[in-house]
Amino acid sequence: MNWLVIAAALSGAIAVGAGAFGAHGASGQAAEWLKTGGQYQLAHAVAALVAAQMGLRGAGWCFVAGGALFAGTLYLMALGLPKWLGAITPLGGALLIVGWLWFAWVSARS
Repeated sequence: MNWLVIAAALSGAIAVGAGAFGAHGASGQAAEWLKTGGQYQLAHAVAALVAAQMGLRGAGWCFVAGGALFAGTLYLMALGLPKWLGAITPLGGALLIVGWLWFAWVSARS
C-alpha cells in the first residue's frame, strides 16, 4: 500500500471540497480562506503524486504535510476558530517550499 499516494489523493479530495464550499457556501473572508487553502492544497496534492511516481517520497510528504498545515489552518479559521491559527499557516508554507527545494535537489543530483 502506498501511503503517500493515498494521503495525496485524500488531500486532493479535501481541497476540492473546501474550494467548492468557499465558492458556494461561504462568504467574505471565510470564502477567501477556503478558496486560497483549496488552491494551494490541490496544487500540492498533485505535486505529491508526481513526487511519489518519481520516488521522491520526502518531497512528497513535505507537500502533503505542508498543504495540510497551510490549508488546514485557513479552513479552521474559515469555520470560526481563533484567528491566532493564522500564525501557524506560514509553517505549512515553509514545508511546501522545503518540498520544492528537496524535489529540485534530488532531481539535480540524478
